[in-house]
Amino acid sequence: MKYARDSRTSLSSEETAQLLFEALPWVKNLTGKTVVIKYGGAAMVDERLRADVMSDIVLLKIMGMKPVIVHGGGKDINAALKRNDIPVEFRDGQRVTSDDAMELVREVLVGKVNGQLVAAVNHHGDLAVGVSGADAGTIVAEQLAPELGRVGRITRINGDYLNSLVENDYIPVVATVGVGEDGGFFNINADVAAGHIASALGAHKVIFLTDVDGLYEDFSDKDSLISNLTLEEARSMVDAGVIDSGMIPKLESCITALEGGVFRAHIINGTTPHSLLLELLTDAGVGTVIHSSHVAYEHDRHPVPVMAPHALGAFAARLSENN
Repeated sequence: MKYARDSRTSLSSEETAQLLFEALPWVKNLTGKTVVIKYGGAAMVDERLRADVMSDIVLLKIMGMKPVIVHGGGKDINAALKRNDIPVEFRDGQRVTSDDAMELVREVLVGKVNGQLVAAVNHHGDLAVGVSGADAGTIVAEQLAPELGRVGRITRINGDYLNSLVENDYIPVVATVGVGEDGGFFNINADVAAGHIASALGAHKVIFLTDVDGLYEDFSDKDSLISNLTLEEARSMVDAGVIDSGMIPKLESCITALEGGVFRAHIINGTTPHSLLLELLTDAGVGTVIHSSHVAYEHDRHPVPVMAPHALGAFAARLSENN
């Protein structure tokens, strides 16, 4: 025998109903559509955050969306390079990658990080498939600049291969190692890869998980967080050089995706519990949305967030556990 008092949640019946009612139109709009999620930053390093993000992605899958995960692994790569006495060097935001460093990059991204993410998703069922960008020519690249070594510029994405995994009901988890026409490997910026992959897949949305709350007009002024902007406004900000350097690859990748046919791009804080659900399934949202057109902009403006993160978080955990 069980008593009702032992199974009550912290939410009232009215709050639970409101949560589901608010999420319904967003779920309906996204059902059957591909959503590319670039995963990185502190949300990848912290085990609890990683488990929560993967749980949230599984929930999106259960609801009928088609998630594709794209990841890097900068902190793990740095640690591996230091252990092997290989210098960590960046030029213009790009990691200088020697041949020896490239071997370690492959080992970390494909052998370690990718396996961890696949295992975290598959804790909820046999849903995820690990993909190296070198598999089936998923990411084909050429050298970006001689002084950067094995850093690649993407020339082609095998969208057919990734779409075949999606259509067979799997979640592809893509490690951003590219392959050259000569069979050699390239280190690919994960933000850049996510933009190209979203475009190649004809994704409805691309979402960048980062360590800040979104795009700021002036990063030193926390009141300048931008909730919505158009593709034209994003281009203008990049051209004007007013964006913090760490955000430039993400914003440029948003532009690449939108110019390639993606409907909306999002930049959100992956360290905020269940930010992915709050951004996609609530009226308020929690980050920055970049719209492909003025029509999209006028019909999707994020006001101030109102829903407590723990509510959707509990919802995600219960659904993914009971799947």
